[in-house]
Amino acid sequence: MNTGISLTDRAARHVKAYLAGDTNNIGLRIAVKPTGCSGYQYVVEAAEKVADHDRVFESNNIKIVVDQQSLQYLAGTELDYIREGLNEGFRFNNPNVQETCGCGESFTISEQVTE
Repeated sequence: MNTGISLTDRAARHVKAYLAGDTNNIGLRIAVKPTGCSGYQYVVEAAEKVADHDRVFESNNIKIVVDQQSLQYLAGTELDYIREGLNEGFRFNNPNVQETCGCGESFTISEQVTE
């Protein structure tokens, strides 16, 4: 099983443009937090440092920083960036997701996820 996190070419172009505005950024931080109607929600933000409990992956020349706890929910995820009509945003292709809520903002993880 792929335990890394990867970006599609479209996502990488978007992230590079986003990160170019601030020289303090070292890459992209991706995390999971408990919330929403299905249990968990993705968090995507600029990473300014790497903590001891973080893992760092590289995809399309972009560093992706993930804390160890979130990694158990994100292992093998591919991040894409889509535009549909007037809407645009990240789409997570996460093999660990069991189901998503109707609004698409939160998800449930399969019980086989281990620490």
